[in-house]
Amino acid sequence: MNSKPELLAPAGSPAAFDAAIDAGADAIYLGLPAFNARINANNFTPADIGAAFSRAHAYGVKIYVTLNTMVFDRERDDFLRTAESAYLAGADGFIVADLGAAALIRKSMPDIELHASTQLSGHNVSAAEKLKELGFTRMVCAREMSEGDLRTFLKNSPIEAEVFVHGALCVCHSGQCLFSSLVGGRSGNRGECAQPCRLPYNGKNSYPLSLKDLSLAAHADKLSDMGIASFKIEGRMKSPEYVRDVTRIWRRLIDENRGATPDEMRELSEIFSRGGLTDSYFKKSISTSMLGTRSEGDKQKSRELQPFVGIDRKKPIDLLVKIKAGEPSSITVTNYHKTVYGDIPEAARTAPLDRAAVEKNVLKLGGTPYFARKLDVELDEGLILPVSAINRLRREAIASLTATGREEQSILDADIKKFPYEPIFSRTAVFYEPKNITDKAREYFDVIYTPLHLFEGQSNGVLMPAVIFDSERAEVLEMLKKVAKNGAEHALVGNIGHLSLAREAGLEVHADHRFNIANSSAAKELAELSVSDMIVSAELTLPQIRDIGGKRLATVYGKLPLMTLEKCVIKEISDCKHCERDGFAYLVDRKGVRFAVRREYKHRNLIFNSVPVYMADREDLLAKYKVDGWHFIFSDESAKEVDELIDAYISHRTPKTNFVRRINIKND
Repeated sequence: MNSKPELLAPAGSPAAFDAAIDAGADAIYLGLPAFNARINANNFTPADIGAAFSRAHAYGVKIYVTLNTMVFDRERDDFLRTAESAYLAGADGFIVADLGAAALIRKSMPDIELHASTQLSGHNVSAAEKLKELGFTRMVCAREMSEGDLRTFLKNSPIEAEVFVHGALCVCHSGQCLFSSLVGGRSGNRGECAQPCRLPYNGKNSYPLSLKDLSLAAHADKLSDMGIASFKIEGRMKSPEYVRDVTRIWRRLIDENRGATPDEMRELSEIFSRGGLTDSYFKKSISTSMLGTRSEGDKQKSRELQPFVGIDRKKPIDLLVKIKAGEPSSITVTNYHKTVYGDIPEAARTAPLDRAAVEKNVLKLGGTPYFARKLDVELDEGLILPVSAINRLRREAIASLTATGREEQSILDADIKKFPYEPIFSRTAVFYEPKNITDKAREYFDVIYTPLHLFEGQSNGVLMPAVIFDSERAEVLEMLKKVAKNGAEHALVGNIGHLSLAREAGLEVHADHRFNIANSSAAKELAELSVSDMIVSAELTLPQIRDIGGKRLATVYGKLPLMTLEKCVIKEISDCKHCERDGFAYLVDRKGVRFAVRREYKHRNLIFNSVPVYMADREDLLAKYKVDGWHFIFSDESAKEVDELIDAYISHRTPKTNFVRRINIKND
């Protein structure tokens, strides 16, 4: 059997931090006020973290700091200062989502552990292999991975696996959600998600995007034996009571190497749930039963949790005190292998030091995280040592256990060179309906991509699926080799774990907007992975695009994909016969706004924005901000509409229907 997995608990506030320690967490993950994906939590400030990190380390608890948002070029120095404050305070690792941010950390703080956030959408062995090349030591696995895919990953991954075992489930694959950003103006990739998935929509099921919370507690022993490095509990927006009670149950399950009982599952559900808990992704039993909302009854059960009042936990220490003639006095914490030295005792003139006096002063551990499990005293007769000296020795021994932090260094002086911009006068397009590729489109676009599973020789490129689990790898590779023989030359890839597949099939690799490229460092990382060019993040403004180096394109037309769903939503809003006939349906919100939902490879779904990006009449601004590579997305447009749009871009016509811009220049 493998060693016990690390139990990793969330802390969205100082109180939750202490609750995680009290409940027996091995490690805690938390965020600072900037650059973390839970920006609205009661996060730690740089002034807080020194004492907090020392407290955690005193209990043997590691600290991982989340720096898991997109970072813009103009934020580079602020990002590094934020990372530096956590680094100097003694953080044990950083959880990072932006490839460029990871490169900056690797260059500036090479000795810190890098963990790939779930926001990087890692879900297969190939992703882990590339991440290792980029300096990562751990990957947070996608929550959608099944038991079989997790086993394959654990058997073959060159880096550790961190797996979410409990907590909220996003219906969209992490790092692939633009719904909150593009529809509501609050970016999930910047830590501001407004949770549109929890809202009602029209259809057979009023809440077709709201999933129950995840819990793999019934499988805890199986997960431990699989060799997962870290069991991760979600919940940086949750209460200290939630953190304490969920962590406490998982601590018990790990220590006893067993799955949760029905009573424990009921208790976990009562701590917090949305109509119950689910393990459907793990069991590969995806169905309507996964859906759930938070009822008043659920909320009332959470309100009845016993309030958390502070850390009550103590750690045992074994002490050896030596007070010997002619030698410095010392205390050794034998179970931590720490020794501190003090004054040399003198010969006593009257009342010599006795064992009881030594024990009395050494055992004054109130207010510390420790209790003395064992105390041995080696005391020569006829010696005297002031009580103040014994007390100082005790304090230094305890301090040796809680020491944290690193020496200050010049983080911002690291040799990080600007990645130069390279013009790329290219026009590319994705057609989700290959039948709507027109002769005019073939003439206008340099590269046309069609979804891999729909390719029948209609274009010179393929769009790779957004998700390819290891169990699907062989099938996808066979498809890629087939399309390469049938005229495809290019592959638009949206995940670091898919690069090797496209290359193995002999296709030229281009990076999709799904990589969330938001800075020059990230662009440089992809270029060094031999990506020919890249489509930058769909969330960037024109000035932010201009700042990015390398060969890059930007989406100048199209209804952008807002979500990639493992769980089919079409069956919740329409019917399967409609899907089989048309391959798509419409999600309609409370205001009557319609979002196209398309069937993807392996019955996954893509949800598209209701209105397109439109820039035909702003070519002057595109040129000013060096947007010379243009990318188009055609989702539900007819062939006639495709030709009309191409004409509009050729003649710079103003739009006739609702649209969105990507112009914001107020901060230029």
